[in-house]
Amino acid sequence: MTRQDPATRAPPRVYPDLAHECALWAAGYRVVAGIDEVGRGALAGPVMAAAVVLPPDPSALAHLLGQVDDSKRLPAGAREHLDHAIRACALAAGVGSVRAEEIDRIGIVPATRLAMALALDALTPCLAPDYLLIDFLTLPSLPGPQLGLPHGDALSLSIAAASIVAKVARDAWMAAQDAVFGGYGFAAHKGYGTPAHQEALARLGPCPLHRRSFEPLRGLAVETAATLAKPVCTG
Repeated sequence: MTRQDPATRAPPRVYPDLAHECALWAAGYRVVAGIDEVGRGALAGPVMAAAVVLPPDPSALAHLLGQVDDSKRLPAGAREHLDHAIRACALAAGVGSVRAEEIDRIGIVPATRLAMALALDALTPCLAPDYLLIDFLTLPSLPGPQLGLPHGDALSLSIAAASIVAKVARDAWMAAQDAVFGGYGFAAHKGYGTPAHQEALARLGPCPLHRRSFEPLRGLAVETAATLAKPVCTG
């Protein structure tokens, strides 16, 4: 049997942990909310965000460590299982959503911040967070201490948990739209710009779920306007 050279062996997978949360709990913060978004780069559908407050007790979260991860690194079945596990042990979890027309009106970054603020509003009213751990962004419009953590969904258990809750909620919403707007394949690609989605766009044109300010939809809109403006030749 040939042994693999340790130098070529893949490094062990590193999962999000409680380092940031434990430091905040030790500093006296008791209601720490992890926040993340999903759908920011999609061509169709809402941008959604989730806020998750985990109990300030590492022993109560041991079963999530080594399981909860950035939602993009998990298969759908694992995300759905972990969504139930997270909601079962979390003190609170809230989801916020901003639809395509609002994204087109205010831009994707403001819409993402709005979805995050709505997710916080959806938490139990008596459980106001005293610290926010956010994936990458900050929320300048909200008072109180917060940290925008680059790659936070790969580092913080709370943020990773929020990424899973948001992803499961958005995937379910997009799958339901497949019955409303047939032919686009929303149940499969969830609104992202896959080749199959772009082929459907070229064939069917955009539907009300599409973000008209995003490429290639913006280009399609310009092309359509130019076609409509073109004078008809009557010979």
